[in-house]
Amino acid sequence: MNDTYLNFVNSPFGARLVRSLGLPKPEVLRRYRADRPEFDGLLAVGAGREPHLLDTLAGVIARTGFTSVAHESAGLWVPLATRHGLMTGRFEPVEGGAPGRVAALVFDASGIENNAQLDSAYGFFHDSLRSLEKCGRIVVLGRPPEACATPRQWTAQRALEGLTRSLGKEARRGITANLLYVAPGAEDALEASLRFFLSPRSAYVSGQVVRIAAAKPSTTAAPFAWTQPLAGKRAVVTGAARGIGAAIAEALAAEGAHVIGVDIPSAHAALDTTMQHLSGNCAGNGAGNGTGSGSGTALAFDIAAPEAPAQIAAALDELGVDIIVHNAGITRDKTIARMSEAAWHSVIDINLSAQERIDEALLAAGILRDGGRIVCVSSISGIAGNLGQTNYATSKAGVIGRVESMAPLLRERGITINAVAPGFIETQMTAKIPLALREAGRRMNSMSQGGQPADVAQAIAWLAHPGSAGVTGQVVRVCGQSLIGA
Repeated sequence: MNDTYLNFVNSPFGARLVRSLGLPKPEVLRRYRADRPEFDGLLAVGAGREPHLLDTLAGVIARTGFTSVAHESAGLWVPLATRHGLMTGRFEPVEGGAPGRVAALVFDASGIENNAQLDSAYGFFHDSLRSLEKCGRIVVLGRPPEACATPRQWTAQRALEGLTRSLGKEARRGITANLLYVAPGAEDALEASLRFFLSPRSAYVSGQVVRIAAAKPSTTAAPFAWTQPLAGKRAVVTGAARGIGAAIAEALAAEGAHVIGVDIPSAHAALDTTMQHLSGNCAGNGAGNGTGSGSGTALAFDIAAPEAPAQIAAALDELGVDIIVHNAGITRDKTIARMSEAAWHSVIDINLSAQERIDEALLAAGILRDGGRIVCVSSISGIAGNLGQTNYATSKAGVIGRVESMAPLLRERGITINAVAPGFIETQMTAKIPLALREAGRRMNSMSQGGQPADVAQAIAWLAHPGSAGVTGQVVRVCGQSLIGA
């Protein structure tokens, strides 16, 4: 769907007009493209007292295309970076800022133990924020408050959430800000998440808090290539015929997965086209053999039918599956006083209960392999509620409940379960919203625009990544840091 205002204000005439009138000017977001470097430019590092994660951070940054500079708060950075073979130097604040000079800011707050030590965060961001270029990245690293040894440390680490979310709202210009809480012993599980939040793949994900725990040793990822991390993996995506589902299938296939797309029989033709497109693209890359990675298979099943779980299990056969993405969903909007019982039941059944039935069947049969991934699509409506969507919001809040309740139960098998909660995404569904509400949905976030299906897909690909074994029980909003429920 076309955002006319976004296009206009980024034209030469439109840019001049909005400057003269003082109107908001949303940036054209820099999203991931395979033909452009994923990591490029200057990354500035800052730190609080006795940072715990600088060595891990230096190793990760050395494996990207960034060049680093160290703020005075990160005194240990230069020798650590040098040891990892990373080109580095000193960050020199310029009076008034130096716009466009820095691509990313990373602050290691993991050693902060009391409120007074939060001053180091003020010093770093006070000196560096104005130097961050358009569509830049801010990542704050901390320790989970619940893992802290003292109430003062818990308090200071929890304070980082307010800092990070405020930075995302102040920075604007397409800049994202996110917080990664890394549990003690989970340092080796940081890289996949850090890469995601520093890259263009996270263009519409801001103001989020992600907890990274140590993964079970028996389920840590086997060696993989960062360019094709899902090679050899099999992924089921429901609702895959079009829209967000098709974008998810494309993102997983691009990372090497063989995608089994599921959709209702009436969408069979569109589903076949989507899956053939995946196989065709991968065949051109030498990967589309129909049975290995980077290809697609279509399954036309109604997930609401009682027999659907058994049908899906039988279709997956002895090869099993590594990733399940529960994307299928419907809306039947009315205020609850005007809503029919059938509209209530159909939304709850398709959006929520079908996920339970499918997972129970695949887990009981051992079809979802140990070390697998379950990713559910919730919604910001499930967090904040929405007028005329009691059925939809109930179902999507229930999805969050599934994630929170199932994560501890699946941990022993090394299976992670997470959810993404999209905000306003430019789809056929949102195109039907009345113009005034549609414009409000687009502008009421830190990016001042709607997201794209690819934004949801890239977040799901990160959660499906073999390096994301330490991320489970999480709900990540893909909403541009919406001002509602954010």
